[in-house]
Amino acid sequence: MSASASLATAHLVTLAEVDQNKVTPGILGFLVFAALALAVWGLMKSMNKHMGKVDFEEAPDPEADTPRKTSSTAESSGGAGASGKPAGPKRS
Repeated sequence: MSASASLATAHLVTLAEVDQNKVTPGILGFLVFAALALAVWGLMKSMNKHMGKVDFEEAPDPEADTPRKTSSTAESSGGAGASGKPAGPKRS
């Protein structure tokens, strides 16, 4: 048996020994974790089902129909449009 194999088995032997003073999560910790995992799975499944029912259509932009000032008139007025907001990029 090689040195690395004997070192690996030595680590396994120390892992097999149980220290009675050591606190571990045990079966209760596993059950709590499993319950939380199942709850998250159920919530995600429910969320996906509800998001599939959403029928959202964006309303058309009311400012898209109004003519915009040209860039030369917007620059002369300080870069602000008729509403006092900075002029955005032109839409085609």
